[in-house]
This record gives sequence, C-alpha cells and structure tokens, in this order.
Amino acid sequence: MTSDTALRAVPARPAGRKRSAQRWTPRLWALPPVALLALFFLYPLALVVRQSLRPDTGGTSLQPYADVFGSEAFRHALWTTVWLALAATAGCLVLGFLLALVIAFVPFPGARAVARFIDVYLSFPSFLITLALLFLYGGTGAVGSFRFLTTPWGVLLAEVTYFTPFVMRPLLAAFAQLDTAQLEAASSLGARAPRIVRRVILPEALPALAAGGSLVLVLCLNEFGIVLFTGAKGVTTLPTLVYGKAILESDYPGACAVAVVNVLISVGLYGLYRVVSRRAGA
Repeated sequence: MTSDTALRAVPARPAGRKRSAQRWTPRLWALPPVALLALFFLYPLALVVRQSLRPDTGGTSLQPYADVFGSEAFRHALWTTVWLALAATAGCLVLGFLLALVIAFVPFPGARAVARFIDVYLSFPSFLITLALLFLYGGTGAVGSFRFLTTPWGVLLAEVTYFTPFVMRPLLAAFAQLDTAQLEAASSLGARAPRIVRRVILPEALPALAAGGSLVLVLCLNEFGIVLFTGAKGVTTLPTLVYGKAILESDYPGACAVAVVNVLISVGLYGLYRVVSRRAGA
C-alpha cells in the first residue's frame, strides 16, 4: 500500500464537528469571568431586588415601592439628586473645557506636568477633596469661614471640583489629535482666538465633551462621600436616602427599593454614556 493510499484510508474528521468545536471554544473561555460576575455582582443585586419585594409584614409585594414612591422624602431626594447632578455636570463641562484649552493651547512652563497630574487626580477618593475644602473654607478653615459649604451650593462646589478632571481627560486626548494646521490656517486668515475656538476647536471637542459629560452625570447621580462629608443640612440624595433608611431607620425593604431605582437610573445613563463614548471613540 502506497503512502497516498494509506492517507486516504485514514478516516477524516468531519468538517461539521471541527466547526462546532471552534464555535464552542470561545464560550468555554467566557464561563469563568461570567461565573465570577454572577457571584460577586449579579447575585448580591438579585438579593437587593428580592429584599425590595419583601415588606416587613411578610410575603412578596410591591408595597415597599408604593411606600417609597408615595413618600415626600423620596421625591425630594430624587429632585435633589437630579438637579445637583445636572448642575455639577454643566459646571464640569464649562470649567473642564476652559482648563483643557489653556493646558493644550497656551504654552506655559509645567503644562505637561499638569496634564500628568490630572491622571493622578482621577485616582483620588471624592471625600478627600471634600475634606480639603472643609479645611480651607469650613467653619474653622484656614482661609476663612464660608457657611455655604454646608448648603447644597457647597455640595455642588465639591462635585464640580472633584469631577472636572473627568471631563478634561478626554478633552486633552481629543485636543492632542487636532490638526494644528487648521489653527494656523484660521489664524493666518485673520480669525481671532474666540472665533477659532468656536469654529475649529469646539466642533472637534463635542464628542469628547459628550462622553465626559455623560460619565460625570452618572458619577454624580451615585455620589455618596461628598454629600456625607460636607454635612450639608437638608441635602438628601438617593444614595444618602438608602443609607438613612437602612442604617438609621432599619427599613431594609424601603432602602432596597430606593437602591433599585437608583441602579435603574444609573444603568440607563451608563448605556447612554457607552453609546456616546463609542461614537466619540473615547
């Protein structure tokens, strides 16, 4: 028997079986991370949802949601959360755009060091910035006493201070890819700086602004440390309402119901952020 005849005699593996094995291999590799995700995230979240459907009277009911939606405290916390998040996002967009413009296009010593510090700043915990503001401008601050730090405006100031670099980071990345020839051409045609910013730089920065603003909006909706450490009177957001119901009132079904609402809002906005980021390439 020749070698060709021997090779023909060996039964070939069916092509369909080979394609099936190739199709299942990626799924098998995905099992460990999916299992870890289900164990450490989805399972606790499922427990929160289950607890929100179990009132203290027993059984399974939507009564905790009815009690939460019908309470003045929830409506006040929802309104406070929304307006603080929107105002902080607007402030971060304006301040972040101006600061990014200066760092990217105004030459000054240490500009590169400042840009690198922004990356480090993103790793700071939010309460650290709040404590720094209190040490400077609190009741016994080094600079002076500013009572507004214990008001909603103090919370807004702290959030804008902390979250502005989250807008600056994608803006600086977008400005680094901007063709300087466009700026030089606009300047040679007699356009002044405000017009160059409005007609050349701003259109290029819009995707990065949208991505950074969407991220800041999601983070502000879930911010807990800043509101807690400022000690602002009368400022109750959804995260602090969850804390109050669970720790202070021992109303666990109500706390879980508020938490589920907060998660749904956050997930919806995060989906919007992902869509904007994908379109912006950020």
